[in-house]
Order: sequence, then structure tokens, then C-alpha cells
Amino acid sequence: MSQVTGPQSLSQIMADIDLGPAGGIQMMFAKLQMAQSQICKNQANDYMKQIQDIQSEQKACADLIATARDLQNKGKNGEGVGIKSISGTTTAGKDCYPMPQKLVDFMDERNLSYPNSDKDYILGKDEWDYTLKSLTNYQEQIGSKTQTLMVYLQDFIGQHNSFLQGANTAISNANQVLTNIARGQ
Repeated sequence: MSQVTGPQSLSQIMADIDLGPAGGIQMMFAKLQMAQSQICKNQANDYMKQIQDIQSEQKACADLIATARDLQNKGKNGEGVGIKSISGTTTAGKDCYPMPQKLVDFMDERNLSYPNSDKDYILGKDEWDYTLKSLTNYQEQIGSKTQTLMVYLQDFIGQHNSFLQGANTAISNANQVLTNIARGQ
């Protein structure tokens, strides 16, 4: 859990909260509860942003998995490429299909492995299977991270609600005391 600092620190938030002229202990407690609630809200917002970023990454990965499966199927259906080397030998058959640059870049940026020992980026069925497994594993990994962040998010939302309820109770109690004093009770 990271600490909230700077303009979002407890003292700064408390300085920004105005509960009127009342300065009793219950109002100070309410102010503290509201400040803690705001810190939890800020943390929850940070986790929501992280979750949104990861979900965008998951979508990009899912799109590339679909692309890879489509290209693998094109190779299986004989729509692949046959490339001949300078010596005239075929280095890739009709069951092979090249990786698009977008897929290469995605995998390289995330250090995902894929077979390309010959440096031609043309993959056969087994090579596409390996590439798809690598992408799928990555997708599962970031999916697990999303689940963990969701647990943290729910925790901060619960804390936010608890602190807010504590502030409301303290304010209500302070108002009841003032009402009783005004009635002479």
C-alpha cells in the first residue's frame, strides 16, 4: 500500500475540510474520519485507473491473439507463403504465415517469447502454437493482476464507506449534544 503525500496528505485534507464553527472533540473526530475517507477515495481512484490500463492491455492482447489464430488458420488452409532463398530452396512452405509487425512489436515490448531463430518472422503451425501460448499466458498473467487490484479496490471502497459513516455518526452525535444543550437538557 502506498502512502498518500503532498496535497493529498492527511494534514492537507484536514485543512481543507470545513465543518463550521464547531470545534468540539466530536467534530474534530468527524473531520479526521472525513479526511481518512478522502485518502481511501484517492487510493481507490488510483486502483481504478490501474485496472482501466490493464483492461486496455488485455483487450490489445485479445485482439492480437485473434489475429494470430486467424493467421495460423490461413497457413493451415494453404493460404500461407512460400519463400525461396537465394539458393532456390524453400525456407517456408504454404502452411506458414508471416507475423505482422504490430504483433512482433507487441511481443518484443513485453519480452514475450516466440520462435524466430531464422529471423524471418514467418511461422508454421507449431511456431504459431508456441506464439499463441505465449500470448495466452501473458493474457492470463495480466488477468490475475486485475483480480488482485479489484480486491484492493473493494477494500478501499469499504474503508471509504466506513470512515464516511463514522464522520456522519460523529456529526450527528455532536448535533444531538448541541440540541440537548439548547433545550437545557
